[in-house]
This record gives sequence, C-alpha cells and structure tokens, in this order.
Amino acid sequence: MTGEPATLRAPARPFDPLAPGRLLTALRGAALLLTAGAVLMCVRLPWIGDMGVHAATVERLRHDLFHPGNPMVDSPTDSPYYSPWTVCLALFAKATGLDTFDVLRCAAVVGLVVLVTGVRRFVRTLGAHPAAPLLAVLCLLLLWGVRPFIWSGFLGLTSLSANASYPSTFATGLGFHLLALLTRVLRRPGGTGLVPYAGLGLLWAVLMLSHQFTGVVFTFGIVGVLVAAPGRPTRAGVLRLATALAVGLTVLAVWPYYSFFALLGTGGLEEIHQPLYRHAATRFTLVPLGLLALAVRFRRDRRDPLVVWFLLGLLTVGAGAVLDKWSLGRTEPAIVMPAQLAAALCVLDRGARRLRGAFAAVLTAALAVGLWAQRDALTFVLRGDALPKAVTGDAWKVWQPVGWAMRDAAYGDVFMTGDRRAACTLPAYGGYTVAAGYPDFFLPDEKQRAADTSRYFAPGTPRAERLAVLRRYHVKWVLQRPSRGGLPAGDPALREVRKGPDGRVLYEVLARG
Repeated sequence: MTGEPATLRAPARPFDPLAPGRLLTALRGAALLLTAGAVLMCVRLPWIGDMGVHAATVERLRHDLFHPGNPMVDSPTDSPYYSPWTVCLALFAKATGLDTFDVLRCAAVVGLVVLVTGVRRFVRTLGAHPAAPLLAVLCLLLLWGVRPFIWSGFLGLTSLSANASYPSTFATGLGFHLLALLTRVLRRPGGTGLVPYAGLGLLWAVLMLSHQFTGVVFTFGIVGVLVAAPGRPTRAGVLRLATALAVGLTVLAVWPYYSFFALLGTGGLEEIHQPLYRHAATRFTLVPLGLLALAVRFRRDRRDPLVVWFLLGLLTVGAGAVLDKWSLGRTEPAIVMPAQLAAALCVLDRGARRLRGAFAAVLTAALAVGLWAQRDALTFVLRGDALPKAVTGDAWKVWQPVGWAMRDAAYGDVFMTGDRRAACTLPAYGGYTVAAGYPDFFLPDEKQRAADTSRYFAPGTPRAERLAVLRRYHVKWVLQRPSRGGLPAGDPALREVRKGPDGRVLYEVLARG
C-alpha cells in the first residue's frame, strides 16, 4: 500500500443556534441594524404625539428657568412637565445655544443610551449569558402584538421611534439602572451604609418627577427586587430602606416647579386613558410567550423579582378595569416588560437544551412577526414616498409644524386657533395659544379657554363677542383655515399676513374692541 496516510477528520458538529458565538453574532447584527435606525430617528425627530408640549417645556425653561409659567398658554401656573429631565435639557440649551429641536435630538440620543445601558445592567443581575442583554432589548422592542400603537412609557419599536426624546424614555432607562443598583446593593455581604440607600432614594425621586406613570411601573419592580432579596429583613436593612424612602419623599416634596403630591388628587385622567383597555388582544398578541417563561421562573422561585413585578402590574391594571379607573392602564408596562425579559432569559437559562431550542425557535418567529407588525416605524426615519405601500401600510402621519407662523410674531405672543395640531405645535416655537393643545389639569380655566375658542369659531357668533374673546386673552394673531369660521377675512380687525403651505392663513389682530 502506497501513498500518504488518510487524514483523520473530526465528525462535523450539528448546527447549534444556541451556541454563544453564533447567537452573539446574530444578535449583534440585529443590534447594528437597530442602532442605524435609531440614529436616523434621532436626526429626523418625527413630530407626532406629545412632541409639541415637550419642546414647549424646554423653550419656556430656557427663556425663564425659575418662573416658566404654563408651557402652552399665557398663564403663571405650575406644570408637571417641568421635571429634572427637562430642566437639565434647558440648562444644556442655555450652555450651548442650540435650537430647542437640536436639544431634543440630543435628548433622544441620551435617552436611548440610558435605556440600553439600563437594560444591560439589570439583565446582568438576572443572568450571566453574554447574549442576554441584546436579546432582552429585542424582546422589549418587538415582543408586543400585531397592532402597533404609540404611548409614552411603552417600549414597542413604533412607540419608541416617536418617543425617544420624551421624558418617559429617559425615565424607563433610569428605572432599569435603579433596579440594577438596588439589586447589587442588596446582594453585598453584610449590607452597606446609609449613603448608597440615600442615593437610591434620590434616583427614585428623579424617576417619579420625570415621568410619574413610569415611576409607578418601576416602583413595582423595586418591590419585586426587595421581595427577592436574599435572607430575611433585618433592623439595619429596614433602616436603610426607610432612609431611601425618606430622601425620596423629601425631594418630591421640595421640588419647586410643581406639587408632586397634588397629582394624587388630579381628576380628568380617565377618559383619555380608556383606549389603553381596548384591543388588548391585538396590541399584546405576542406577550403570552413571556407568560410561559414567567411561569417557569415562578415554579423555580416563588420570590422571583420578575414574577412579583408582573403580578403587581396585573393587579393594578385589573383594578383599573373593574373600577373604571382607566388611568391605571398606564401601568401596563409593568405586565409586559417582566414577561419580555423573562422570555429573553428563558432561551439562555439552564434547563433541557431541546426545550430551550424549541422555545428559541418560537421566540425567533414571534420577534419576526413583531418586527413586521411594527414596520411602520420606518416612516419615522425615512420619507414615506421612499417606501413601498406594502411596507408602510396605514403608516402614522407625521405632523406638519407651523413654525412659519412665528416668523412675524414675537416670543410670548398669543394665537387664536381652532386647529388642534396648530395649538400643539405653536408653543414649541415660543408662541402661546388661547386653548391648550394638550390636556392640562393644572390649568384652572382650561375648560373656559376651550369653550371660548369654540365660541369664537362657531357660526353665528356675534362680531362683538368674538372681539371680546380676542381682548380677554390679549390675542395678537389668528391662525386658521378661511372656511373654519371666526371673523371673516375682510374684517377691519384683521390683516392677512401670511399663507402657510397647508392651507392655513395667519392674520394679525389690529383691534380687539
């Protein structure tokens, strides 16, 4: 027998999608695509939803840091929108001289960084697998339903694409950081001194002041972490927690821009939040996959922090449905986020490899469905005409702001307009409107302002009454479409100044009486 001896080859290993190297590579590729989308989103800064009130808040604070008044109307009232987050943005605006919208672009970047790093730090306290944080982020963005929606504090891809610069995004990221810090402090052998707990209390207060509903959601998470803490409560431990709570409550009590505790007696929240209880089956279609993962965690540990967090959220949202307290629906993320995190961790946790592989396959399919269902988020980062109809579907319409109307006006001028979107956008450029474009429960004459605006534009309202409304609110400009009522175009009290690209006309008020 001649020739070279045959080379012995190791048998080929079967493809293993759960191998750390392959899994990390796939997740890093997905993260890279999401990062590219996030950059485009921050640059474009889509105008939709509550963008107007948040921009107006920064604008008022940068103009007068100590006495900003109401962000939307000319009234010296407090506002819960003046939070530690928006005060920091205003200080940044003053220091850099950047335009308010450039400041909000920076806010979107910071908010997303705080969110992603917060998720990473908290997930690291729950599992050591290197792929866990990346998979958790994907689940938080995509594991929702087949009917996308936009609401502050909800982390679906579509919602986050519109809300990245909002206080709720920063608050959510801060909440995850707070849970991670608390977990690490509680796990230290022998405990720690009072200073770290005082710091935790301060962070909790900043969270509550920045976005109250998100603060409640993460307070449930804090309870979950405390329940899961190793060992039994000691006197020293109770003292430390009491210190944290005392510091937090003190900061809430002394915050100068609005009375936090006055929010507890605020009415009028139920009607605007009732939609949160509609279409639950299509909004949360994919979440039950996380419920299976929570059940596994509960079987393993009755004090699991994600399970406790989920149960507190479920009880609160359920109470809202039973008692018709629809505002409690804002705590739905306390149900959804623990389930999403549990789903991500279940794939990477210990257990039968075949079962984890099957769950991974189902989760991958669910994430693909979630991505397709929220494909309309692309319209927030790309032009609508650059995408095929099959992708955009019934896409959200980005608003056309009316900054052009401020070219002839001065900061603080009052506008009369019956167009809600104009009322939402004008204050972002420094103007005021007679009626607030957003619900404002700290504004005592909110209903009267809305009624006067409706009366001004109503057919048949006498000219003298319309002039009296203009005089009452010191109106300098009227912004309207000519066919929407109000004083006619030829009235001597008005002078046409400018026509907008969307059919609106700007009139200067020459006489108010």
